[in-house]
Amino acid sequence: MNAKNVAIPVHSSTSSPVAKPAKPSLEQRLKGFALGALAACAAVTFTNPFEVIKTRLQLQGELESLALREKTTTADILHQQRVYRGPISALFLIGRQEGLKGLQKGLIPAYGYQVMMNGTRLGLYEPLRDTLQSGWDYMTSRESGLPPLVPIMVLSGAMSGFAGAFLGSPLFLIKTRMQSYSPAMPSVGQQHAYASQGMVKGLTAVYRAEGLRGLWRGSGMAMMRTGAGSSVQLSSYDLNKQFLLSTGYFTEGPRLGLSASLLTSLAVVFVMNPFDVASTRMYNQKANAEGQFMYKSGVDCLVKTVKGEGLFSLYKGASAHYLRIGPHTILTLTLFDVLKRFFM
Repeated sequence: MNAKNVAIPVHSSTSSPVAKPAKPSLEQRLKGFALGALAACAAVTFTNPFEVIKTRLQLQGELESLALREKTTTADILHQQRVYRGPISALFLIGRQEGLKGLQKGLIPAYGYQVMMNGTRLGLYEPLRDTLQSGWDYMTSRESGLPPLVPIMVLSGAMSGFAGAFLGSPLFLIKTRMQSYSPAMPSVGQQHAYASQGMVKGLTAVYRAEGLRGLWRGSGMAMMRTGAGSSVQLSSYDLNKQFLLSTGYFTEGPRLGLSASLLTSLAVVFVMNPFDVASTRMYNQKANAEGQFMYKSGVDCLVKTVKGEGLFSLYKGASAHYLRIGPHTILTLTLFDVLKRFFM
């Protein structure tokens, strides 16, 4: 055959029209929301005890050294003995003093929060990622079908996390106050008596005392917390799956999801814990007799925490955080993958 007569295909941005980005259907969005919520609720049933422990460790010794140095009346409120020596100590102490019920405090609002936050976060992540990526491919004539770009995955994770955290903020607030409340033993942090009366009465009490704004107090830091965690968790989970598949030792299935989740958890805790400490303290604070709050904003909380307790205080409860988020990440993302294969 004459080489001159062989037609050589030429790929150029003008040789063929680029397909317009396909938008996910309403049915896909609703299925993603429902399956994300179901996976997260199943996971939180097993991981909630470590959320209780994490909350109390993060509140322990709150601004104590700062209050003592400045000799304010805050010292009288916050001066407390060291109740918990670590997550294992807290597990046994809470279990002995308050029983299984104490270790599962805040479980009902935790379910509601998972539906609102994780359902939104997981349900929106893939549609957002695919829509943003297809839009980018359309504008740049990038070849379709390639793996999503890392910045697209990070942005999609952050955006879905912001939305979920804002919607679920009142439930996280009451969950935090229920989990920190401990009448049976020396307490940590500020205590809210209505927290023992259940989720609905607790939310009603907050609304009556602080108004609608009070229900979303601390939501800004919670959005930063969840946005940071989501951008790392969801994007690195995708990257870890791609990496593990590239080794040739893994195929699509639960084992791949489990291994990718294990690799993801450490990065999530490192990035998320400082925001988590500030978020917990913002949610748990209450006004003094003059109607003033301890923290004016999330940034003020971070500054006061570092000033009063040192830089490493931002990683209070990190071990309990990992013990919670490791299994929670594994269970949530693995179950979500399994559910998607069956129902989507």
